[in-house]
Amino acid sequence: MITDILIAFLLLGGSAFALVAALGIVRLPDFYMRMHAATKASAFGLVLIFAGAALYFGDLLVLLEILLIVFFVYVTAPIAAHLIGRAAYHMNVPLWEETQVDELRPRIEESEAEIESGNASAAAAPDDPAD
Repeated sequence: MITDILIAFLLLGGSAFALVAALGIVRLPDFYMRMHAATKASAFGLVLIFAGAALYFGDLLVLLEILLIVFFVYVTAPIAAHLIGRAAYHMNVPLWEETQVDELRPRIEESEAEIESGNASAAAAPDDPAD
């Protein structure tokens, strides 16, 4: 009886986080905030739903499969979100108009300046006589 209540709580909690993620995708003002909602809330909702499924089935093999799925989601989702966000930023996908601080822009400009100065010094250097 108590297990059924816990399973229901986990499934409803996971569904609530999935709903919050879906609402965030629809309601948030820019790409980066939407991506954040899609990755964070949905990943936690997935964990709660799978925890409920693991309790429901109560089998060691099912638990192992669920742990592997959760592991791969938590390994791949942040990396994928980071790379997608970085690509979008470099493609100049606009920030929300009310964004007040862009901490990444000065770093990108600094690294671009270093690359340009490195390329200029490499072009001016004579060829290696060992070649």
